[in-house]
Amino acid sequence: MSATESRNTIDADEVAKFEAMATEWWDPTGKFKPLHMLNPTRLEYIVDQITAEFGRDSKSLKPFEGLRLLDIGCGGGLLSEPMARLGADVVGADAAAGNIPVAQIHARQSGLEIDYRNTMAEALVDEGEQFDVILNMEVIEHVADPQAFMQACQALLKPGGLMICSTINRNPKSYLVAIIGAERVMRWLPVGTHEWHKFITPDELFALIEKAGLEPVDRKGFAFNPLLWSWSISERDLSVNYVTSSVKPR
Repeated sequence: MSATESRNTIDADEVAKFEAMATEWWDPTGKFKPLHMLNPTRLEYIVDQITAEFGRDSKSLKPFEGLRLLDIGCGGGLLSEPMARLGADVVGADAAAGNIPVAQIHARQSGLEIDYRNTMAEALVDEGEQFDVILNMEVIEHVADPQAFMQACQALLKPGGLMICSTINRNPKSYLVAIIGAERVMRWLPVGTHEWHKFITPDELFALIEKAGLEPVDRKGFAFNPLLWSWSISERDLSVNYVTSSVKPR
């Protein structure tokens, strides 16, 4: 068994769920409708954090030029593509092989050069890869070993690098909203997409981040307003979807 195989944090059942939905990544009314709805809010947070951490001007044409960025669990490229448009050198990695050709075809159609790979964080560590920024969005609740996965992400960051990590809180409200509401009532996602016991509280995520050797610098909520049918960034409401930023000490 190789070192990579011994540190494999992939959950095969979780990968299979997303493999089955791969062709629908870019359909805003399909199985990934929730991500399409959330994406503008995710992008707002990501852009704000990267520009602040690296002293970039968000109004410039390519503010992320010169930054190497890893989108781990990239899926069909919903975040990789806007990062590339903003000038970043993007590697999109996903354990589900079926996602990669979907992402590659869409990037070509969009005139973007993105390095998509069917691989995992631990393999990238073994290859000696290093990044200024890691986007770790809605992935950690699907891996077999969250601490080992976080450790691999830390190893992939350059000193002074930034990791942005989002996930779902674990409490009664998140069960009602993310499991009952999103999967069973609204049918936004196939039943079984999420497992409530794998959700991670903000304090638990901060502990994972700190144990991996990163320094948490921010956390906010992604709040959904059912009356306005829209998402927003919240300073206080981390009850369901939330996001964190952390840096690797120089």
